[in-house]
Amino acid sequence: MKALTISIPLSQVKSKARDYNQLIKFRLTFTVVLSSVLGFLLGTQGAVDYGSLWALVIGGFLVVASSNGINQIIEKDFDKLMTRTANRPIAQNRMSILEAGIFCGITGIVGVSILGLYLNMYAALLGFASLMSYAFIYTPLKRVSPIAVLVGAFPGAIPPLLGWVAASGHFGWGAASLFLLQFFWQFPHFWAIAWILKDDYQKAGYQLLPTSSGRSKASALQILAYSAVLIPLSLLPYLFGISGMVSMFIVLISSVLLLICGIALYRSLSVKDAKRLMFASIIYNPLTLIALLIDKI
Repeated sequence: MKALTISIPLSQVKSKARDYNQLIKFRLTFTVVLSSVLGFLLGTQGAVDYGSLWALVIGGFLVVASSNGINQIIEKDFDKLMTRTANRPIAQNRMSILEAGIFCGITGIVGVSILGLYLNMYAALLGFASLMSYAFIYTPLKRVSPIAVLVGAFPGAIPPLLGWVAASGHFGWGAASLFLLQFFWQFPHFWAIAWILKDDYQKAGYQLLPTSSGRSKASALQILAYSAVLIPLSLLPYLFGISGMVSMFIVLISSVLLLICGIALYRSLSVKDAKRLMFASIIYNPLTLIALLIDKI
């Protein structure tokens, strides 16, 4: 008797892989996991436990992938309206809600379980809180009020904190300083993106700039204020003993440069300066975390 074989064209496999890449937002997921890895290294005392590190990478990746997928399930009808998101797999019916829901459910449960079983309960709780708050609180709020950015900043600030707790097994002032830097960094970062994509976001009814006046001095002033807060926060890792003078100066100078980009946006109110602020903020986040590691090398 001949064995039953199933042949799937390579083009279909590649197409499905691209759809899942879009569903989980692979590049974004990678950067989020990177920040948790850097937090893990900062929280490590002595030799690095590579088994725990891999558990963090795999568990964290699955949790973030689940969050991003649920976000697209909830926003499928709005994704169709925006140029930036119109080609997402659920929005274009290349992937059913059932398929995406099963995938997100499995990845979320497995990811949180890995964090709990191979790391510690604090890591699992942080992963679960991040997933739930991002997918089911921040996502629906985006069409209701600009406060969505504030709400979304909490799960957005969890990754380096989760990494620290995964390595050390406890919270503390070092973990708090990482959380605060990540928390306040998100405001200039996401508001710069919202400034650039304002017209596209309006198609879906998203209210993500800090004021209802849109690209205005009032909105730019809030971006400027949150950027300025990063300057005193830059001193916290040094004051709490998790970094040295060199690291402190690198983080401090980076914060000042980010503030300068915010000042430029306040003066011009231009999309061009918003793009500069966005790119500066993209560089700022990994740069500051890596800088804090200098004294541990």
